[in-house]
Amino acid sequence: MGDEVPDELVGHVVRTSGLPPAIARRVVSDVMGYFVETAEEYVRRRHAELRDQQVPNARIWSLLHEELAMRPVVAPPLSERQLRRIVYG
Repeated sequence: MGDEVPDELVGHVVRTSGLPPAIARRVVSDVMGYFVETAEEYVRRRHAELRDQQVPNARIWSLLHEELAMRPVVAPPLSERQLRRIVYG
């Protein structure tokens, strides 16, 4: 993802929050940085964290399912052909 922060998103945060542009950019960057994990990375990390908390595997799987349904994850890299298939079927 790098350090790229979409200007459109920063503008939206400025308009809806009243934050100055520089602070809005930093907030957006921080939030985007929080969500850079792929689904696989998130599952591995959370599974280890929950195991460390002595949560049984049966409960971990249901928690992971619930958490992934609510969490944005990094999209996999898509080729031009894959992008075209999304658009044109």
